[in-house]
Amino acid sequence: MAECTLVEAVRLAMGRAMTDDERVVLFGEDVGLNGGVFRASDGLQARFGDSRVRDTPLSEALLVGMAIGLGAQGMRPIAEIQFAGFSYPALDQLANHASRLRNRTRGRLSAPIVLRVPYGGGIGAPEHHSESPEAMFAHVPGLRVVVPSSPARAYGLLLAAIADPDPVVFFEPRRLYRAISEEVEDDGRPIPLDRCITLREGSDLTLVSWGAALVETLSAADRLAEQGVSAEVIDVATLKPLDLETILESVGRTGRCIIVHEAPRAGGVGAEIAAGLAEAGLDRLVAPVERVTGWDTIVPFPRLEAHYLPSEARILDAAQRSLAYA
Repeated sequence: MAECTLVEAVRLAMGRAMTDDERVVLFGEDVGLNGGVFRASDGLQARFGDSRVRDTPLSEALLVGMAIGLGAQGMRPIAEIQFAGFSYPALDQLANHASRLRNRTRGRLSAPIVLRVPYGGGIGAPEHHSESPEAMFAHVPGLRVVVPSSPARAYGLLLAAIADPDPVVFFEPRRLYRAISEEVEDDGRPIPLDRCITLREGSDLTLVSWGAALVETLSAADRLAEQGVSAEVIDVATLKPLDLETILESVGRTGRCIIVHEAPRAGGVGAEIAAGLAEAGLDRLVAPVERVTGWDTIVPFPRLEAHYLPSEARILDAAQRSLAYA
């Protein structure tokens, strides 16, 4: 068992999948010779050859279209987008073809593809290099949207995504790529999709988050524990389809819910979770659902980025507002 960062765990999972299944191929801009812009595929071309790890032109629509065609013919393609802000040209291929192929052909064809997308702020990069557009993709019927939050979960969730028979958009939080490390066993064991993961049990309030925002969320849970408040922390992990039942069960015990995410507040996945709680769990709540999110503006330049991202202080303020309700 080796200690890995998140980006190393992504590479480990791709290497395992390519070893175990010759149908798995990887391509994208600079993923081969240079090992990807974040070196997630470093060494894979030398290991598996340029027929299975291939550089593409600078065209996101092209590489996703290639993935759809390969998937429809029985391959298991992994395509990489360099930054989330570059994924919009590929949205046409995803929304009009990948997500619809199974329905369009009445099950005769499908698109078992994985689109890997480094996303999120916190690394001092401007604008389209730091966006969190996961809600845009979660709104498309037929797409799965997955976000890991640790090296071990990145390994297991990516293996599950590669094995899935339908398209998966796999958002990788860049702020965590090299920020944390843990032991990851390269055993080829997937982590099931479509399920929340309870990271910490609690009885006073429920904190719900995903991706890099879980760093501040877990830190806030530690501070609350010092104040005698027991916070349950849930990693959503698969944003679409959403495992609302796990969140409802937790809120049924705590009566309070705070949702934390980097993406803008309006139309975010947090709003979908809050709506689900209002529809199916209103009688379980003793306080209004709180959301701690990014602001409804473009991600600012590095000097102001810390004011944009959810912070431990903002989460604690939301917790105190929630706890003030009897």
